[in-house]
Amino acid sequence: MRYEVLGPLRVIDEGGSTSISARKVETVLTAMVIRADQVVALDQLITEIWDDAPPRRAMAGLHVYISQVRKFLARPGQEENPVLTRPPGYLLRKGTDDIDFHIFRRLADRGRACIRERRYEEAADALEQALELWRGQTLGDVRTGPIVGGFVRWMTELRLECLEMLGDAYLRLGRHRELVGWLYSLIAENPLREVYYRQLMLALYRSDRKADALRVYQSARSTLREELGLEPCQALRDMQRAILSADERLDLRVAS
Repeated sequence: MRYEVLGPLRVIDEGGSTSISARKVETVLTAMVIRADQVVALDQLITEIWDDAPPRRAMAGLHVYISQVRKFLARPGQEENPVLTRPPGYLLRKGTDDIDFHIFRRLADRGRACIRERRYEEAADALEQALELWRGQTLGDVRTGPIVGGFVRWMTELRLECLEMLGDAYLRLGRHRELVGWLYSLIAENPLREVYYRQLMLALYRSDRKADALRVYQSARSTLREELGLEPCQALRDMQRAILSADERLDLRVAS
């Protein structure tokens, strides 16, 4: 089987894709997939489902939801259900199954390593594969307790980092012209992410659009001052000065 959480939760097997419509059952399975091969305590699962206001019969309800998760994951010929009872709670045994965010992390790590080693083509390939695993917002609209909420924030940040690394790899490969529209889109979605402004300024400058590059700086400065009361970071200010002075270090041949 393959568990997928980089989008709405679903499980893939030989029969196709299946998902859970009951929210509380989905929450239990989600928490266990995130913590695969680790015991998730009963009180942790109760908090994920009901936050700080569990009903009087919360424990009985949790046992029902675990039973439904086991039924959902049961497959013909399966020797043992992947959901195991392990005090003080339950454990989802991964075994030979795949989990998409584990694959995503491996690809992201490979891309990061390739960038450090200046293997930019390989870095771009790994990062593109990592980002292709995303099917939408992490876990769709499931937003509950500390396990799921913390995971969503972690994956969201890691995805943004992957996009940053991919942008850097493309710039190193001389793909600045095709980057421009992509970076404008990323800035629209993440207007406080300064690295995207810096990358866009460089991509525009290398595309012989110096004036547009400087306008991007002014847009970033205006947004940051209005939203946070802050000036742009040092890297962004350095990029503006380098563009104004036509610093030769911005040239692709020198930067490479």
